[in-house]
Amino acid sequence: MNSVNDVIFLVLFVVMCVVFTVQLFYYLWFYLSVVTYKGHPGEDQSRPVSVIICARNEAENLRMFLPAVLEQDYPSFEVIVVNDCSEDETDNVLGDMLLKYPNLKISSINKDPKFTHSKKFAQFIGIKAAASDLLLFTDADCKPGSDKWLAGMVSGFTPGIEFVLGYGGYLRGKGLLNNYIRYDTSFIAMQYLGMAIRGVPYMGVGRNLAWNRQVFFRNKGFGSHNHIISGDDDLFVNSNATAGTTCVEFREDSHTRSVAARDFTGWVKQKQRHLTTGRYYKLRDKILLVAEPLSRVIFFTLSVVLLCFLYLWPWVTGILGTRIIIQLVIFRLAAKKFREPGLFFTSFLFDLFSPLINISLYLSTFRNRSARTSWK
Repeated sequence: MNSVNDVIFLVLFVVMCVVFTVQLFYYLWFYLSVVTYKGHPGEDQSRPVSVIICARNEAENLRMFLPAVLEQDYPSFEVIVVNDCSEDETDNVLGDMLLKYPNLKISSINKDPKFTHSKKFAQFIGIKAAASDLLLFTDADCKPGSDKWLAGMVSGFTPGIEFVLGYGGYLRGKGLLNNYIRYDTSFIAMQYLGMAIRGVPYMGVGRNLAWNRQVFFRNKGFGSHNHIISGDDDLFVNSNATAGTTCVEFREDSHTRSVAARDFTGWVKQKQRHLTTGRYYKLRDKILLVAEPLSRVIFFTLSVVLLCFLYLWPWVTGILGTRIIIQLVIFRLAAKKFREPGLFFTSFLFDLFSPLINISLYLSTFRNRSARTSWK
């Protein structure tokens, strides 16, 4: 009987070592690349660019944040705001700004009960109205990190580059929810930026994303994903970006900051909306994105089981400690690059529970139809 137990524990220990190796691969190959990334050489920062913002009932956010976009230190740019069926004071806010900013353009979509549409349609209207080949996307509730944001993102368009992936963080606030939102955003950024650096671009965030308009029309717009409510950012990148056509830009001046959800319900709806697109990713990317959290859950579960039975406990403790130290150090350094303070002490707990949170939210999207039928 003891020999059978010994075999079982040995198998569990071997599995733990295997998933530990998987974890090392992600942290030392993908995530560490964000920390060590030295940036790109940069291109001429005088090419005309069109900034596109889709807004639905965003009067207050436009009043607070749009001037920072319109006042960028850049020689030639326009800002196109697509007023998508707003029923608040958006018209008045934009009208007042038109008098002050000659580089502001407005495209309006009127509400029609017989015609419902997604954010993709609003973006298409903005793209058609754009006068420039270089398009930079952000949201109405986003504030550029500096007046050099536009120059930084455009600098990524070196010869052959069609996509520039930026970092879009959230404004720091009080409470555990704000901490978790900023942790989750930082971790996802480590993933998509690190994978892009290593030649596997799989997504971008609509809060800070640029691409060449030619790639849009060459690939027939949003293509096979046009019927999906969300995915105007990540699915478009997933379908069309390649290692040779993608650049990352996440220097501090090139960040954007958004207003984080202030309550749990609002954050859940936002997260569900984002998770609905994951099932449409390329098979390669789905495997890579599932393997990390799955190996993480298996690793910690087996570590606890083996320690409870004191099986090879010095080895298990050493491996577990190594994994925790690597996670804390790399995340801390990445968060420093993203200018996300105050996350170090909670990042370990979030690292433990975030896979379970994401699984629960993903499964809930199959029951919650509203997560799949609205973009705002």
